[in-house]
Amino acid sequence: MNTLQVGFSRVNITPPLGTEIVGYFQARYAEGVLDELEINALALSTGESKVVLMAADLCFINTSVQKVICEHICNATGLTPDQIVVHSTHTHTGPVVNLDGINGMQVSGADESKRELVREYGRMLCRKFADAAVMALNDLKPAQMGYAVGHAPNIAFVRRFRMKDGKVRTNPGVGNPDILHPIGDVDEQVNVLRFDREDGETIVLANMGCHPDVVGGSLISGDWPTLFRHQMERSLPNVKAMFFNGAQGDVNHVNVNAKGGDLNGMFNDFDDVARGYPHARHMANVVVGAVLQVYEKVNYTDVDSIRSKLQTISVPSNMPTPEEMPLAYKYHELHNAGRDDEIPFEGMELTTAIADANRKVRLEHGPASFSMQLTGVVIGNVALVGVPGEPFNGVGLGIKKAQGWGLVMPCCLTNGSEGYFPMRDSYDEGGYEARSSRFKAGTAEIIIKEGVALLDSLR
Repeated sequence: MNTLQVGFSRVNITPPLGTEIVGYFQARYAEGVLDELEINALALSTGESKVVLMAADLCFINTSVQKVICEHICNATGLTPDQIVVHSTHTHTGPVVNLDGINGMQVSGADESKRELVREYGRMLCRKFADAAVMALNDLKPAQMGYAVGHAPNIAFVRRFRMKDGKVRTNPGVGNPDILHPIGDVDEQVNVLRFDREDGETIVLANMGCHPDVVGGSLISGDWPTLFRHQMERSLPNVKAMFFNGAQGDVNHVNVNAKGGDLNGMFNDFDDVARGYPHARHMANVVVGAVLQVYEKVNYTDVDSIRSKLQTISVPSNMPTPEEMPLAYKYHELHNAGRDDEIPFEGMELTTAIADANRKVRLEHGPASFSMQLTGVVIGNVALVGVPGEPFNGVGLGIKKAQGWGLVMPCCLTNGSEGYFPMRDSYDEGGYEARSSRFKAGTAEIIIKEGVALLDSLR
């Protein structure tokens, strides 16, 4: 028997000009707005059971800030923390989210007035999340859920490569002659949930994994996930769209074998990554196409139960050795002094060296392990696993192997952000993600095991 009710809301969270933009190891401040940023909230209920799924056009929300946001939502709605899902789509042209004015990427040099902008924005964001949840719950209407899987080819690519010198590089550049082969596979599936509501708009939620780091620059944009929503809603009348990013830690938009018109509308950015707003539009169009492939042919299913749970797990720390510390301190201090030109690397290799040094300095004295929470939500026979960070594509594929579900949706940057979760073998291979990760080899595999176990506990 179907008892599902669904509500939706959307609130604007565009920051003021001058707000610091997060996403790179260099300071950027908002000079204009390409796209208004939003929170999209989906409330689901089967009577006594409720959950609110919220997706925000943000790069990430640190776990400490997430807890404060969750408190605001709980106070406003009466929900408990395990009924609240807060997801960041991971745009790299969105604002710093913090309550103390400190950039989570550890960029130095912001004056106090800019730090206060960050604090003001963080406080505003807490209220906006609460508002979005309240409005979505107030919008509940009887609904039917359908699900399906579409396909979005040639927009997501593994970004780690074996080079001719034996090293592994992240984003080595388009057409780099020293590339041997990519390391890993990409998942081009687009998970689609469709909610048809009585006397209300249809809600479409799409889920796939790929970095939204396509636009670049200093103009505020939600990148291709925001453009996907815009184009989706232009394509179908009386539809509202939202997006949850998947396992995207080692996947982005860069096709190193680009040819023909593949680089139309793109430029080579400071880190040798090809970017451009027109390409973000292209990616959005392809994901819209993946949804339209299956929109009219979803598998409708009755929903008579909604279950959600937060599961705390323990994972080991990627602590440095004493021998690694002198060079780590040198690079860390040079970067903080604005002297990156004295670090003997360029492009993504420079970013990797800085991130690696920062990780070692932070973890020189431990801790030896970290605790964090996985999020599980089950809507009928559809399951969602939220990971508080950036899991490699292999994590998503592993979680998707959970048995007995009609659809499994792995989601990154959900209910917090703890960093990268690379697969075990990538630590020996090297590259930006493994060298910057706070977590020791084997953490990704722990997440797969615990994520599948979490879904089993929600049957």
